Amino acid sequence: MSLNSLIPRKWSSKIIICLSFYFFTINGYAQHNQDYTRLQNGVQIQTEDGPLRVEFVTSEIVRVQFTKENEFLGNGTIVCVDRTAGKTPFKIKQIKNILQLSSDQLIVQINLLNYSIVYKNARTKAILLSERSFNPREGERIFTEKATYDDQSKRIINSADGQKEVKNEIYRDTIGYSWKYRIHFQWNDKEAIYGLGSHMEDYMNLRGKEVFLTQHNLKAMVPVLNSTAGYGLLFDAGCGMIYSDKNENSFIELEAAKQIDYYFMKGNTLDEVIKQYRFLTGGSPMMPRYIFGYIQSKERYRSSTELINIVKEYRNRSVPLDVIIQDWNYWPQGWGYMKMDRKYYPNPASLADSIHDLNAKLMISIWPNPTNCPQADDFKKRGFMLEHSVYNAYNPLAQKKYWEYADNEFFNNGFDAWWCDCTEPLDADWKLMSDGYGWDNHRERWKKNLALLSDVLGAERSSTYSLYHSKGIYENQRLVTDKKRVVNLTRSSYAGQQRYSTITWNGDTPATWKSFSQQIPSGLNFMSTGCPYWTVDVGAFFTKKGNEWFRCGDFDQGVKDLGYREFYTRMFQFATFLPILRSHGTDTPREIWNFGKPGESFYDSLLKMIHLRYQLLPYIYSLAGKVTQEHYTISRLLAFDFPNDINALDIKDQFMFGPAFLVCPVTTPMYYEKESIPLNLTNKSRKVYLPKGANWIDFWTGDLFSGGQYIVAEAPIDKIPLYVRQGSIVPMGSVIQHTEELPGKNIRISVYPGKDAKFVFYEDEGDNYNYEQGFFSSIELIWKDSSRSFTISNRQGAFNDMEKVRTIHVDLYDDKTTTTKTINYSGKRIKLKF
Repeated sequence: MSLNSLIPRKWSSKIIICLSFYFFTINGYAQHNQDYTRLQNGVQIQTEDGPLRVEFVTSEIVRVQFTKENEFLGNGTIVCVDRTAGKTPFKIKQIKNILQLSSDQLIVQINLLNYSIVYKNARTKAILLSERSFNPREGERIFTEKATYDDQSKRIINSADGQKEVKNEIYRDTIGYSWKYRIHFQWNDKEAIYGLGSHMEDYMNLRGKEVFLTQHNLKAMVPVLNSTAGYGLLFDAGCGMIYSDKNENSFIELEAAKQIDYYFMKGNTLDEVIKQYRFLTGGSPMMPRYIFGYIQSKERYRSSTELINIVKEYRNRSVPLDVIIQDWNYWPQGWGYMKMDRKYYPNPASLADSIHDLNAKLMISIWPNPTNCPQADDFKKRGFMLEHSVYNAYNPLAQKKYWEYADNEFFNNGFDAWWCDCTEPLDADWKLMSDGYGWDNHRERWKKNLALLSDVLGAERSSTYSLYHSKGIYENQRLVTDKKRVVNLTRSSYAGQQRYSTITWNGDTPATWKSFSQQIPSGLNFMSTGCPYWTVDVGAFFTKKGNEWFRCGDFDQGVKDLGYREFYTRMFQFATFLPILRSHGTDTPREIWNFGKPGESFYDSLLKMIHLRYQLLPYIYSLAGKVTQEHYTISRLLAFDFPNDINALDIKDQFMFGPAFLVCPVTTPMYYEKESIPLNLTNKSRKVYLPKGANWIDFWTGDLFSGGQYIVAEAPIDKIPLYVRQGSIVPMGSVIQHTEELPGKNIRISVYPGKDAKFVFYEDEGDNYNYEQGFFSSIELIWKDSSRSFTISNRQGAFNDMEKVRTIHVDLYDDKTTTTKTINYSGKRIKLKF
């Protein structure tokens, strides 16, 4: 229940999927005196506990609503996009106690005795998912409270997450009620389930697990499940949740909602489920080309001069770089003030110009909790502040005012991208805690953070702040210009947030090998929800130990510790194959020259990975085009491509990077313990599983391996185990210093034979929204293995300043030999024989 109103919302006259469907006035009667009403796309049943509504959104998507109220009030989120409800053809019939709704894709069976629902594939009749056959849904009335604070006790405290305004609580009032709901499911024995966002719990396959869901630092919640059984689930509510698959009682619990509101999405593959999810919640816009280069950050650069000099040093060393980031505390007073201290940043426009003159971009950290500064006073005066000095991102007028501050100081002065930090926007335990409170105390973290967020934001929308905050940034920038794409790096997420051009990172992690290994399944689960852009702090945020529970890094000496240099290098290798590559953290410097000198192992290994990242830019940017055009996922857990390989379903430390690369990060030390203590291991290797259904080529050596086996892969410090699937096409480029050099460069297309292959090479203008009007090009690349022929198809589409003629080198990698053919391509089909 919303804190500011208990009055039921009036139904909008506009018919939209996420709010209502109108009634189709044909009544039917089931047995056992059970009435149901036929709707345009489904049915409504009046159960003993409340109304149940089951409707087709499309022939492959079903929406289920249930409430303990007398009518559907909606959960009031913006998770789903507004969409006019069209008519979906379906048939309805009753067979004894079963009411069956059938489209050409799905059969939905409702048991009229207990109201449980079974979903079947219409073609195979196989059961995809069942609700529990008894008591499938439960609802418990809960009361909502509002705290009243003593304004006279207001004070500012310093926390690890910045300055916070706090007051003494005087009393609490019960202001209304909401409902705690459970939906019970019966999963299939052999299915694997993924999703729910970015977790700390070190889970890949979520079967048999329990996950506590709300937003807090180190957890980004997205209430979406994706199953290898051929379906996904989207839960449209804004509250905290629990996922539990234990003791044969599997359920999703909504902690505070007006109603159950979930979508069943049929999809034969995980990719198809994501396509259905984005149909409901919106597509993912194109990120600008520069964001796929290397991003340098640390906590923190302290002046314009330092920022400029860092970029100059990268250029002087010929180390590629595209983005430099200014982190917090650039303001002259208070906290989160969107104003640069002119003592250290005398001219923001000149700073941006200087960075641009060095062919780099500038990202700025902005916060949602201005404290003890003119901006906070302005927001309070206008009624735009919630308690604890959090700006009210749910208010469109407050969003506009927030944007005005960001625009006036940054965007209007040429800054390129946003880092929206702390979008939880409060953390209850980011401070000293009692003994026993630790890293793995997931339930307690959930309880404390959910209670705080519910207090400030309202229990029914406690997990959605980042979604609305991102909406304000995206929509207001789009109103200013279509010449610069929105980039928003943010610490929290929610279903639907991908449509606001966000990148989520996994929070302020500690530098431990255990934490590093946990981050891999965390990100893969996040990206399996349909939110495609995720990254990490390369090197982890906290390198040192401290008094708080979360300051538990193993490397007190930072970059002086050879153990940390190894750790950083291995994390960098992993992050090279994430959608976004970004170094960041506190306690110790992060620039490449702090890890050694040219000719030394760690420096050379880092440079090697940066070079590879830039060589892969044509491949990566094409995959980004596929994300926007085809709802693809770039960094993919193995079940995306190998759902029938039971050995691959719970592998936590390997993943696919696009369709070609199998990435196998090294997550244990091989050279040094902490404090530079040598390990003296003669064997620098790790075990790798090669999924069956494909043969695999070692990217570094060209060795060929059969799939469906474990092998031991050599893993010296300059080499991450990396394999290419036979039957792959990989567009590549030369080593460049920044992404603006990419246009005009020759393209190398690497072909790995053994199977037929296709790949679509995508290009556009790089940093505007002209692609939305069709200004982009795509070229289908085709390898036919039997005829050993490679075809570059006719170019489809065009854009401003597109290169009409390209020099293309085609490299065929075959049995450790390379054959190269060079052509000039003018947009017309060319076929090569090898």
